[in-house]
Amino acid sequence: MTKLHYVHGSENHFFLLDVDELKDSLDDYQLSYLAKKLAQSDVLPYSDGLLVVDHSDHDECIGQMKVFNSNGSVASMCGNGLRCVGRYLSEKFNQTDFKVQTMQADLNVHVFDDIAKGVSWVGVQIAPVKFAPADLPYTNLDFDQIINEEIPEFSDHLKFTSMAVPNPHLISFVEDDNDLEEPLFNLGTYLNQPNDYYPDGVNVNFAKILGTNKIFVRTFERGVGFTNACGTGMSATSMAFAMNYPELVDVNEPIDVFNPGGKVQTKVHTEPDNRWIQLMGNATFVGYIEVDEVDLLSEPIENKLVESGEEADYLAFIDTIKQ
Repeated sequence: MTKLHYVHGSENHFFLLDVDELKDSLDDYQLSYLAKKLAQSDVLPYSDGLLVVDHSDHDECIGQMKVFNSNGSVASMCGNGLRCVGRYLSEKFNQTDFKVQTMQADLNVHVFDDIAKGVSWVGVQIAPVKFAPADLPYTNLDFDQIINEEIPEFSDHLKFTSMAVPNPHLISFVEDDNDLEEPLFNLGTYLNQPNDYYPDGVNVNFAKILGTNKIFVRTFERGVGFTNACGTGMSATSMAFAMNYPELVDVNEPIDVFNPGGKVQTKVHTEPDNRWIQLMGNATFVGYIEVDEVDLLSEPIENKLVESGEEADYLAFIDTIKQ
């Protein structure tokens, strides 16, 4: 038997599978199929994707993370997922400071003391941060980089910033709550189907400034759609906040980032030659489902979730910080 852990960061839900514990290895095609199977199930709890934990052959890393979206596509990075993988590896190897191999970088993880009863709090490095058209990529837009620019093709009243962290993000700060609904959905849908501007699609984040070092972020995620939270989206938006509104950001202090699933904190490092973000937030293990390894791909998976009780603790924590 193997365990499918059901986890979330800011209610961005995933199943987590440690393939290093399997008797027979699974290739990326099989893992993509499994991600879709889990997400499309009528009986299993909702999931935005599959987090795959594996061994790493990088000397400084204690493990590797791969991320498969609910539609089976591969995500180059996932901040909420890395927090969950970081907690899993921390408990597996009894370490609190380490590196994890991801698709494009080996990233630092630090496991803090619980922020509240039953609420694990994990900090992860989000890097590299790039702005060049080829790194996102974007085309048919007359900018060497997009930083607080008007783009009439996207909106008649909003300005946009775009960066890769390393997955691509498009960010806008809005004043009207209505922009967080249909306009965000429409732009996200448009840019994640065949289009002339972001050929590989893009995560679209709209944010409201709530005060000094305080924002709300909602994301239309590539390969998923609306999510309760997107870790790299909140990280990229924090960087854009510091770059575009420096008078409202003290980079020596954490930024409180609220989202539909709760709250995280970020610390932005804005040195032009070494930009990166630390993303700090919950890594909640809701429970697990035990599955016969041979049934992962071939048989329907029953919803026999063994709950940990951590979700109730997380919801109690969220009640204390709601705006």
